[in-house]
Amino acid sequence: MPRLRQVPRSEAAESVRPLYDFLFGDRDPVADPGTDTGTPGDWWTVFALVPDVFDHCVRGFGVYRSAQRRLDPLLRELGQTRAGWLVASQFVYSQHCKSCRGLGMPEEKIAAIDHWEIANCFDPAERALLAYTDYLVDQHGRVPDAVFAALHVHFSDEEILEFTYITSLYFMHAVMTKALRLEFDDRDDPIVEVPAPDGFDATAFATG
Repeated sequence: MPRLRQVPRSEAAESVRPLYDFLFGDRDPVADPGTDTGTPGDWWTVFALVPDVFDHCVRGFGVYRSAQRRLDPLLRELGQTRAGWLVASQFVYSQHCKSCRGLGMPEEKIAAIDHWEIANCFDPAERALLAYTDYLVDQHGRVPDAVFAALHVHFSDEEILEFTYITSLYFMHAVMTKALRLEFDDRDDPIVEVPAPDGFDATAFATG
């Protein structure tokens, strides 16, 4: 379950209700959860706790889908999906694999996003974007000049700014969904101590 309270339809702010209608029909998404894409839908019901934050996020989704964007949507999705994988957000990674597919990305490329460094299916522009994504996310923006120069060979300043903003936005969403245990990121941490067998002597192990 999410770590924060969910907002039922009866308590939803006026700006939230149209999104509830669009995603859940006439159901109460807390009492009867689930979306058409198979997610629980609790990103929406938790973010609805603070309506102006909810509204801001929804506007952000509109920005990256706007017809004003110069960046190819397939390249945008490449960054979003790779960011989800790097942060280990099952939700962001899974949802944007679907978006890649919906935009016509070949299955070979979708399957190779997690190991793009050794894949032969990406062209030089895509590889430059993927390398940039890795430094944006894993190195928190510490991008070597050589990587940025390679990016500039293929993309305009405007396209790079759009890509940087959108990828960083989904870096944030991936982190938040994990922290709040939303959607497919409602998972226990896999890094736990594995119990030792009966009779194991921890003292001897540590000092021997």
